[in-house]
Amino acid sequence: MITGYALVAAANQLLWLTFTPITTPAAHHYGVSTSDIGWLSEIFPLLYVVLAVPAASLLDRWFRPSLVAGALLTAVGGVLRVVEPTFGGALAGQVLVAVGQPLVLNAITGLSSAYLTPAARPVGIAVGSAGIFLGMLVSLALGSALGGGHVHALLVLGAVLSIAPTVYLLGVLAIGEHPPIVGDVTGRDGMRAVWGDLVIRRLALIAFVGFGLFVALTTWLQALLKPSGIHASTAGWLLVAAVTTGVLASAFLPPLVARARAEARMFFVVAAGAGAACLLLAVWRELAPVAVACCVIGFLLLSALPVLLEVSEHRAGSAGTSATALIWLSGNAGGIVIAILVQIVEGHPTDAFLVMAGVAGVGAVLAPRGAVRHAVSSESTVASVV
Repeated sequence: MITGYALVAAANQLLWLTFTPITTPAAHHYGVSTSDIGWLSEIFPLLYVVLAVPAASLLDRWFRPSLVAGALLTAVGGVLRVVEPTFGGALAGQVLVAVGQPLVLNAITGLSSAYLTPAARPVGIAVGSAGIFLGMLVSLALGSALGGGHVHALLVLGAVLSIAPTVYLLGVLAIGEHPPIVGDVTGRDGMRAVWGDLVIRRLALIAFVGFGLFVALTTWLQALLKPSGIHASTAGWLLVAAVTTGVLASAFLPPLVARARAEARMFFVVAAGAGAACLLLAVWRELAPVAVACCVIGFLLLSALPVLLEVSEHRAGSAGTSATALIWLSGNAGGIVIAILVQIVEGHPTDAFLVMAGVAGVGAVLAPRGAVRHAVSSESTVASVV
């Protein structure tokens, strides 16, 4: 079950980032501007912010049908991009995948809670998160390897890699056990309940900073490194290296952190370390230090996500799916805001990296302190909502 989910999540992220490493060739392929191609990726965080709460409510009430809908939207969107080979078809396919994204990503903690023992849940969430990052990695690697002359081939590969895991997950859901997955607190009430927890609010801030920095880095790294003479394809492979280290870290580090109850220390180290790496990029943009900084950022930011998800689900109790939605909502909002801040100073790479370092510093200052795993009881959560 967890494997099927991880593969569907990977497919969703792969389709999201299909056009990121081939923006200019895709614009030539469809006969549109590069700004138009940018919308094929930017529509995802925008729709996520809008759909996070409704998706959480659907998952809390009808978990399996909602997860199935998210998987089917992912596969159908991937196929639509191939059968309708126009920019309109690509945009329509991306919109379908983007609508399915919150139904897929918000399901990770509910699935782990239903099918895994409490001791195994950190591992399950880590595996699911690694699937998300694997999709990003495969998308960036395929775009960098095939180059801009194979846009149609990339779309066909995306369709195949979205259909296969969807069929697998639907089969597992059909033949597997069906434990009840129903939250006591859902939708807006669930959001109000989890927002009342100071620690979860600080976790949301960490998600805002961490995911925002990652989106800003993936969006603008090539443009920021171009004045230093680093080729676009090299920048693409630097992103592949960053995501690869993040995938490896997210698979093994979160369970170790959970056993050591070191989540609060990890969040501080993640923010401070990412800020230091951004400072390094601001002052030293030769290939070797840039590669080190990118790998450090990928290692820290991506490994923190499964820990954020597991801790927020643990604290939220009956509103666990709403807590997951809040973390993802905050992260996508950060992706929009921080990417725009970097875009404003994109013509001045030093200033852009200093902006990212400053954002990371704010995250380090406001990271939660002390124990963060104390669970909020269902009774107190519901009472606070009432």
